[in-house]
Amino acid sequence: MQLPPQLGIDLGGSKIEIIALHHGQQLLRQRIPTPQGDYPGTVEAISGLVKQAEQQLGIHCSVGVGIPGSRSPDHGRIKNANSNCLIGQDLQGDLQQALQRPVPMANDADCFALSEATDGAGAGMPGVFGVILGTGVGGGLVINGQLVQGPNAITGEWGHNPLPWRTAEDGEPITCYCGMQDCIETFLSGPGWARRSALGLNATDLASAASSGQSLAGQALERYCEQLARGLASVINLLDPHVIVLGGGLSNMAEIYRRVPELLLRHVFSDQLNTQLLPARHGDSSGVRGAAWLGAK
Repeated sequence: MQLPPQLGIDLGGSKIEIIALHHGQQLLRQRIPTPQGDYPGTVEAISGLVKQAEQQLGIHCSVGVGIPGSRSPDHGRIKNANSNCLIGQDLQGDLQQALQRPVPMANDADCFALSEATDGAGAGMPGVFGVILGTGVGGGLVINGQLVQGPNAITGEWGHNPLPWRTAEDGEPITCYCGMQDCIETFLSGPGWARRSALGLNATDLASAASSGQSLAGQALERYCEQLARGLASVINLLDPHVIVLGGGLSNMAEIYRRVPELLLRHVFSDQLNTQLLPARHGDSSGVRGAAWLGAK
């Protein structure tokens, strides 16, 4: 029996994206604006995209959804979402009622990791840790092709651990939006890096200035790579993944893949580093592709 296509939904703060995959091949893809601050409108928009896609494909499909937060295992409602209208809502239940089928759901970083472990940069590897370096810092863990989701629905949230081996050179303490000080996210996210560099440039301009040879921006990039190495070393010491795959806007800086592996061995508890550090194969498509694979599991 031939399996039907899988539909994936990536629910973002500014856009909702749908993709249809069949044996890993993209059949359709569409984006629409996210209804701002409108939870019922968001549910309606997602269900509308699914129904429209199925009408176009002419077949009933599985559906998976990636969200900017997580679904609490305790009460089933959304928590830790940067889209405030989702917090406290039974998004999975409401979508399942609207679509009359199971709708598996995971954090967008988990979907990224699942995508890259299934047919991306980490395909075929037993242990894959997926990292998002963007507006925030997130992560997801896939072991033997299966997404790891723990009892608190926070597996992979390394961005909300403190930066390890901190020194005075890392700058003044900064309070994260979560309420704790010096979370890794305050150093390695785009806004965090820009704020701590004190050069008055956003992350994109900082990267461009560093690549063009500007000294202060180059120093900021070297500090970023060193802090990223410390953060990832703590992940390797704990999980020992075969591959770490980087995604998000800051993952496009080529210097990361040269410099960070050189710096990692200072902090990894091993005489040799065998973990690969790779850019995402599917780039910005990995989140929505992972949501589709989520529905296929």
